[in-house]
Amino acid sequence: MKRLSTLLASAFVSVAMMAQGWPANYNGVMLQGFFWDSYTDTQWTNLESQAEELSEYFNLVWVPNSGNCNSSWNNMGYMPVYYYDQNSSFGTESQLRSMISTFRKNNVGVIADVVVNHRNNLGVGGSWVDYPVETYNGTQWTMYPTDITANDDGGKTATWAKNNGISLSANYDTGEDWSGCRDLDHKSENVRKNIINYIQYLKNDLGYAGYRYDMVKGYSASYTGEYNKAANAEFSVGEYWDGNTGALKNWVNGTKVDGAIQSAAFDFALRYIVRDACNSGVWNNLAKAGLNRVDNYAYSRYAVTFVENHDTQYRSATEPNDPIKNNIEAANAYLLCSPGTPCVFLKHWKDYKEEIKQMINARRLAGVTNQSTVNELRNSAAYYVIRTNGDNGKYVYLVTGNYTPDNTNGMTLATSGKNYKIYLSNNVESPWASKPSGTYSNSFDVTLTAISEDKGAQLVYTTDGTEPTASSTAVNSGAVITIAASTVLKVALLKNGTPQNTVTYNYTIKMFEPHKATVYVQNPGWSDMYFYAWDSSVSLLGSWPGTKMTTTTEINGKQWYSQSFDVNTADYSFNIIFNQGSGKPQTVDIGPITEDKYYVLSTSMTNGKYTVTDITDTMTGIEGVVTSTVASPTKVYSIDGRLLYTIPDGSALSEVLQKLDKGLYVIGGKKYLKR
Repeated sequence: MKRLSTLLASAFVSVAMMAQGWPANYNGVMLQGFFWDSYTDTQWTNLESQAEELSEYFNLVWVPNSGNCNSSWNNMGYMPVYYYDQNSSFGTESQLRSMISTFRKNNVGVIADVVVNHRNNLGVGGSWVDYPVETYNGTQWTMYPTDITANDDGGKTATWAKNNGISLSANYDTGEDWSGCRDLDHKSENVRKNIINYIQYLKNDLGYAGYRYDMVKGYSASYTGEYNKAANAEFSVGEYWDGNTGALKNWVNGTKVDGAIQSAAFDFALRYIVRDACNSGVWNNLAKAGLNRVDNYAYSRYAVTFVENHDTQYRSATEPNDPIKNNIEAANAYLLCSPGTPCVFLKHWKDYKEEIKQMINARRLAGVTNQSTVNELRNSAAYYVIRTNGDNGKYVYLVTGNYTPDNTNGMTLATSGKNYKIYLSNNVESPWASKPSGTYSNSFDVTLTAISEDKGAQLVYTTDGTEPTASSTAVNSGAVITIAASTVLKVALLKNGTPQNTVTYNYTIKMFEPHKATVYVQNPGWSDMYFYAWDSSVSLLGSWPGTKMTTTTEINGKQWYSQSFDVNTADYSFNIIFNQGSGKPQTVDIGPITEDKYYVLSTSMTNGKYTVTDITDTMTGIEGVVTSTVASPTKVYSIDGRLLYTIPDGSALSEVLQKLDKGLYVIGGKKYLKR
């Protein structure tokens, strides 16, 4: 079954070339798979469960540092302790490996967050300059106090070390100081050997596709070049947090080894340009050049563009940071219609998924790459209009602000929203549907458009997953069809009586009905069991540690604690932690949850917390079913009334039910929910 993204073969071509930090003419899109404190959304198991959907739109997913930070509380990974212990606040090493493998099977590379400017020693060796000794492939790896820069923490570390009879490195920091952890001396041969072995392990053993280097202002760019050269890195991007394009260029050039650049950089200059335009509504701010357009696109290959990240996002009233407050959709439209490699922020993906899917679809149809060029067409405070040139003469035409082109000859409006319109050149020769693939909670209408230089081109389509033929249902461009049930829609251009360029849309209708979601946990034998739960805005069972559970239910011969929660809207979810009381052991964060869940806890802790196993799929999965066989022929209908099965007299009901996808069904005149 072809999907839109796989139909556009250029979106997934393998870049088999000499690794030089970032591929040339790269047409991929990256997702930042986390935001600050995204301990439930970014659980490795949660990301892995979305791999199929994400693979339709993203080629790379950047995840947080996956190493053990030796912390009993949640930790985003930016104060690293262990390199080879990969049990983190986001999951276990086995879950990490499974996630990376699943994404790889779906043609998505996972980008590791590499934090080597500094290293923490929290709880290790009893001293703030001691590091763990780790063994990998039979070799011991460690760092020493002499691997810490002489001027770390403004000299405070040296004073402490002298008072305790300890020697630091004689070398001063080659970049900016940071007091949160001990700054590593990259001039030290031992430090460089440790880091090189570590990043090779990330790529060659764990299976990461590349690296995002944290806080690269903290050490000379030449070391990033050295590390990437040793690892033969195809994908590398540095967080050089500076809005000045000259500073970004200098850092990128500083990574050269034998005259070849070894790393891309996040385009902070573009980020601030977009922030200013979107927050103020002064759209010609976008005319300024970020790294992706400076010096006649000399650095666009090495520009990883973005409009928000975990450091700029709004976190709370006490940490408002510097977010884009207005026109977030328009910000992403500009991001995805511009050269450079776009990196979409997870919160934006969650909040504007349908819109961003269409933007990515348009980018790919036009053949836009990280080295595409831009023509400025309109420039004023009220609007800014560009044409980004793709491959083979195709282009995407973007309007930001309040403007409608007088002349749309040669192009067709594909998608639009608040303060943005995206047109595609007619030579993309493709069908277009007004709704992207995805899961919807109700029936909806889809407008089919023929984007073609042939003004008379019609469309042919099927809704049963079969390939359209000349005799399939034919419609004119602009036709509207209704999707009332889960459907595989295939649409082709009909030109000269021949279907061409078929595009597939997978629509899942998951009818929503308000319901209760019950969370079960098998009794682990704790002396006390507390449930702490929260959603996006409030705690649901009181402040920490939550509600003490005293009643159990027997299911399949086991004792289970349980608690039910109201789910009243299709986009609602909640999270939960099982714990033994305030100041006592707890599980990892669990969620997001929308339906009944059954969990079993580990018997030992990993990284200071109990892990959980979701065994929901091994439970019955069918609400309300108690009989094992049917006494007379029983019909199974979808919720929209389609007959799916007739179960013969005496058949095992469970065998038929296990074949059903998750959803709502009518069986023998009663509704059943397969979870």
